[in-house]
Amino acid sequence: MSRPVSTNARRRMIVYFAGRVQGVGFRYTAKTVATGFEITGTIRNLPDGRVELVAEGDMAELDAFRADLRDAGLAGFIRDEQVMWADAKNEFRGFEIVR
Repeated sequence: MSRPVSTNARRRMIVYFAGRVQGVGFRYTAKTVATGFEITGTIRNLPDGRVELVAEGDMAELDAFRADLRDAGLAGFIRDEQVMWADAKNEFRGFEIVR
């Protein structure tokens, strides 16, 4: 039995974090955590109080990055997390905080 070949395909993960996620160092922590992963993307505050994370990379890297965000001390601030997946657009260079 053969396994699917495209497990290394780059994907785009879009996550909307709700809770007490602004004014607590959320974006800066995410940028620091991102340096340990082979991912690119952006993170920014939204006017409605949520934080939007858009990251691209291997699906396993993205899942591990999301888990590490919680482990980096952010779990207590997150009340809700909406995750969406799409094909990577390869438009990012590095991981940046957007203001």
